[in-house]
Amino acid sequence: MPTQGTRDESEGFSAEERAAMRERAREVRAAARRTSATSRADGTADVLAKIAEMPDADRALAERLHALILECAPQLEPRTWYGMPAYALDGHVLCFFQAAAKFKARYATLGFSDQARLDDGALWPTSFALRALDPETQARVRELVTRAVTRD
Repeated sequence: MPTQGTRDESEGFSAEERAAMRERAREVRAAARRTSATSRADGTADVLAKIAEMPDADRALAERLHALILECAPQLEPRTWYGMPAYALDGHVLCFFQAAAKFKARYATLGFSDQARLDDGALWPTSFALRALDPETQARVRELVTRAVTRD
């Protein structure tokens, strides 16, 4: 018998995956109702609300990461993406934070979409396990986000 958060071939998606898909459908409907004048404020409010719902350890990471991302890339627009805090550039999600609790993982994740300019040869990472935001990790996040938003 599968444990909660795992996939069973007869069931298809896990309960967490189905919940994330429902959240994404709600996000798309809400975005369609927004105007450009309210988009950033509404997106920020949505992200902060999602962060507030997180368990303590994830919330502390997400709050600091939110501030750090907007500090080094203020042009990014906060929004939710599959129920996760995300940051968009020109309407496309560039990076996101996945709480460890979201899919019952042992670590949170800072992920980047294919819109991020992180290319480095034929192989490069697009997601990073995140357990703490010490000074060294903060510097690395700043470097990644800054590089991700750079347009050649």
